[in-house]
Amino acid sequence: MSQTETVSVKAFADQKPGTSGLRKKVPVFQQPGYTEAFIQSIFDSLENYEGKTLVIGGDGRYYNREVIQIAIRMAAANGFGRVLVGQGGILSTPAASNIIRKYKAFGGIILSASHNPGGPNEDFGIKYNVSNGGPAPEKITEAIFARSKEIDRYLIADFDDVDLEELGTREAGGMTIEVIDPVADYAELMETLFDFDAIRALIRDGFKVTFDAMHAVTGPYAREILVNRLGADPKLVLNDTPLEDFGGHHPDPNLVHAKDLHDRMMSDTAPDFGAASDGDGDRNLIIGKGIFVTPSDSLAMLAANAHLAPGYKDGIAGIARSMPTSGAADRVAEKLGVEMHETPTGWKFFGNLLDAGKVTICGEESAGTGSSHVREKDGLWAVLLWLNILAARRESVKEIVEDHWATYGRTYYSRHDYEGIDTDKANRLMDELNAKLATLPGQTVADMTVVKADNFTYHDPVDGSVSKNQGIRIFFEGGARIVFRLSGTGTSGATLRVYMEFFEPEPSRHGAETQAALAGLIAAADEVARITNITGRDGPTVIT
Repeated sequence: MSQTETVSVKAFADQKPGTSGLRKKVPVFQQPGYTEAFIQSIFDSLENYEGKTLVIGGDGRYYNREVIQIAIRMAAANGFGRVLVGQGGILSTPAASNIIRKYKAFGGIILSASHNPGGPNEDFGIKYNVSNGGPAPEKITEAIFARSKEIDRYLIADFDDVDLEELGTREAGGMTIEVIDPVADYAELMETLFDFDAIRALIRDGFKVTFDAMHAVTGPYAREILVNRLGADPKLVLNDTPLEDFGGHHPDPNLVHAKDLHDRMMSDTAPDFGAASDGDGDRNLIIGKGIFVTPSDSLAMLAANAHLAPGYKDGIAGIARSMPTSGAADRVAEKLGVEMHETPTGWKFFGNLLDAGKVTICGEESAGTGSSHVREKDGLWAVLLWLNILAARRESVKEIVEDHWATYGRTYYSRHDYEGIDTDKANRLMDELNAKLATLPGQTVADMTVVKADNFTYHDPVDGSVSKNQGIRIFFEGGARIVFRLSGTGTSGATLRVYMEFFEPEPSRHGAETQAALAGLIAAADEVARITNITGRDGPTVIT
């Protein structure tokens, strides 16, 4: 019988969860008591979990295994009755959401810093998901932060580390610990949603699929689903072994960090379909032979074609997108006659809409797409829905994209990220911009006339909650738009994100290069926000 220890700890002032939990550099989490204090703050903010099930897993990054052992022992000491933990400490974020839902767990602790780099001096993260499988809502994250500022002790059981490699059940600390196959339940769910026979036939007929797991969590999932179940060429499933430092790379599936995949897909010998996912498996990159599909367009195209997959054959209830995501999906919702919801950035805002049955498909411009099957964005789900659509239509990615633009019009869209800006300068830029919103309408900026400017406020139609200051929006005559936000996903400095879009209904003008098409808006963004003047930057760090 193990003993429960009560360990004194000082409160830390910097444990405020961001968009997706608490993210800091590994050495911060390694401070004595830091990780334990945050996990105890989570447990202290919950009620009525005694004897219930907790899911624990992560993306395999550096420090993942150590924190899993801590979380298991703390769960036992705090009275949980059962823990489900992924083999090797591995659970993709969407797979964890599925397991919480499938096994009716009380909640889950997911260890990930998503698409951020991993390693001894890189990023780590801890987030809590609630019983619907989704990220904790703001009322819970606010309670966790409040508790973290006054916590003075944590509870931990004294027993040996759990062998994370051996599947099966054992008892320790008065709690049942079950090490589970991290892939099986997720793969089984995907089989219920998609026509695997049709996708297998497409691949058998010579359709070539390549997938870059970026040495992150989706490697085992891609091997099992794409290779073992669908017959994809194993040589085209790349970087499929999860590594603690992601092989020294940045596991963000964008055109900068997945450049090798992009270059391959733009070559004369390109496979027919290319995709990638990120550190914890919730984001996606979609590239056809010779064409990159922006995440905003991908959301719209998946929603327009979802009925081709068995899991969505009866149509969708509605679509939700984050506010900075382009309006491409809005035109699909209008044509389908379904609800369209614009929410703040952060997947937790989609949870209420999904639970209430108001929407079926959700997406964010930051390469996250998902549906009502779980309560997280889901990278492989998006890849499989694309493959199902391609198998049903028997057209190329480029043909599907161009047909969509001809039907709905094209939304030219781009995001410019200014990373690692001095926080004071970033806040000054946003404060100055916020202060002049009321005077902008009617003004001309870079030869364009402003018709509306505001700081987005979201009124949740389900629970009535209000979320203010979610991003500055500037609308111009003709429907063009610029959005400014400071990101909540980094661990040092500030990241300014600038989003630009305009709608082009005329098919003869759909062939322009995106940055050239947006040149006027790019100039307007710099002028109105004084980006160069305040930050000293002469251009963005990353363009997507």
